[in-house]
Amino acid sequence: METKQPYRPGEPVDRGSGYEKRDANIRGLLQFAFWMAVVLVVTLVAMRWTFGFFNKIEPLGPPVSPLASATQRELPPGPRLQAHPHGELEDYCAAQERQVNTYAWVDQQAGIVRIPIDRAMDLMLQKGLPARAVSEAPPSMPPVAIPVPPSGTDLEGQCGYLTESSEQAAGESGAGH
Repeated sequence: METKQPYRPGEPVDRGSGYEKRDANIRGLLQFAFWMAVVLVVTLVAMRWTFGFFNKIEPLGPPVSPLASATQRELPPGPRLQAHPHGELEDYCAAQERQVNTYAWVDQQAGIVRIPIDRAMDLMLQKGLPARAVSEAPPSMPPVAIPVPPSGTDLEGQCGYLTESSEQAAGESGAGH
C-alpha cells in the first residue's frame, strides 16, 4: 500500500528529510538483551540439573581410556546398521556363487559331496529322474508349466542385478573397442 499522496500541481511538495527522524529505542534493546541473557542462564542451569539427575539414576561408568583399542569395546546388540551395505552384498553374492559352482565336502563321514549346479544338471540328464506314469497321477493335479523369463536370463533375487549390471558393463566396454 502506497503512503505517498498523489502530486497535485500548485501544491508545495514536502520532500522530507530522507532518513528516520528518531533513533533506535535503546531502552527496548537493553531490555531484550537482559531477558535473553536471563533465558540463556535459566536454560544452562536447567540442563546442568537434568544431566546431574540422569547421571544419578544411571551412571555412565568410568571414562574409556583413549589408548583402549576398538576390539576391547563391547558392541551393542543387533541388529546394527551396515557400514558398507553394497560391499557386503557383493561379498554375500560372491560366496553364493562359490557355493553353487565349486566342489566341497558337506559331510565327509557320510560321503556327501557338493558339486557345481551345471555338473549336477548334466548328471540328472544322463541318469534321469524317477517318474510315475500319467495314469498314476491324481486327477486334481494341474499340468506343470515352467515359466520362461522374457529376457532369456533366469537371474533373480538380490544377486541378480549385480550379475546383470556386470554383464552389461562388460558388453558396453567391449563394444567401444
